[in-house]
Amino acid sequence: MSARESLLARCESLVPALEARAADAERLRRLPDATIADAAASGLFSMLVPVARGGAGLGLTDIAQATRILAHGCVSSAWTLSFFALHNWLLGRFDARLQDELFAGRPWTLVPAPLAPTGTLRVEDGGYRVSGRWEWATGVMHADWVMVHALGTGERGPLTRFCLVPVAAARIEDVWLTSGMRATGSNTVVLDDVFVPTHRTLEGRALMQSSGCALEFARYPTLPVLAFVAAAPALGAAERAVELFRTRVRERVLTYSLGERQIDQPAAQIRLSAALATVRAARASWEAAMTAFDAAAASVAGPRPLDRAAARLAAAHTVRLAREAIGIVCAGAGASVYFEASPLQRLQRDVEVLKGHVVFDWDRTAELVGRLELGFEPRPTDML
Repeated sequence: MSARESLLARCESLVPALEARAADAERLRRLPDATIADAAASGLFSMLVPVARGGAGLGLTDIAQATRILAHGCVSSAWTLSFFALHNWLLGRFDARLQDELFAGRPWTLVPAPLAPTGTLRVEDGGYRVSGRWEWATGVMHADWVMVHALGTGERGPLTRFCLVPVAAARIEDVWLTSGMRATGSNTVVLDDVFVPTHRTLEGRALMQSSGCALEFARYPTLPVLAFVAAAPALGAAERAVELFRTRVRERVLTYSLGERQIDQPAAQIRLSAALATVRAARASWEAAMTAFDAAAASVAGPRPLDRAAARLAAAHTVRLAREAIGIVCAGAGASVYFEASPLQRLQRDVEVLKGHVVFDWDRTAELVGRLELGFEPRPTDML
């Protein structure tokens, strides 16, 4: 069995436990400690870390499929665990001295990484002084370190840097009171004039963008990878919702009827088919887009702006189709699926909140892709 096959099998084995803990995770507004322990034991956190650093050295399709599978158990858990894995991948771009610190005892660490540059930094001998407030720090309730993005001024004008600080140096504001994705614990991080040595920082463009061409996965641009992987929990949720609907249709006796079974209703059969077609189309287009992006990254020229934009469009469209599939089944499943004990309502709430991530903003994504397809150049603020 290959490393990829082994990892995906371990993810499959985690699904029942994630599903059993989903309600507790939502109540806690963070992942249960047992889930973190299970994920660590599975090798998930180090799957993208280079083999030379003790990881599995896997790639885009591997992390995306692992995340999709985990979402069958709990969308919030899949989102959080996949972000921890992705952030260990990003740490490979930092100075070797930092990697020596982080991976000295094990080939992974738990690092939330809010990407927006909402902090400030100023140069000081040997490093930077960093202050600011960063929202959406997924997984911060389990963090060892925190990666933040701050704006300062260099010799050539404005610059941004990503900075790693021990979580003990940060203040966590408990603000994550949401209608869905509650178990991600995506609270706010605050730093007040914290010194960060230079080797624990990295220029913003170096972390977000690839360099050179014919890229190995370690050097893929960040945003397309983030988009594909962040769409995976929505797709996994839709697949699970259709499975649950199929089971419900087989068992449900219609209210205010003389014992009529839903399985015998043509409308239910049609609804199941529509949901299946939608979720299968979502998965097929998502997988095809990842294959295309891998090919673009391996080409002599490397991924073009159009390739990066296409990745964002595919990810946003995957989330749209996932929402559509979940809507189809929930509309035909009856009111009782909205009791708290039903996983269907949680799947729907989680995906409704997930779709609010900026990388899935349909209007901005579609406008970006349309402009590039018509020959316009990317703008400095386009997220590519």
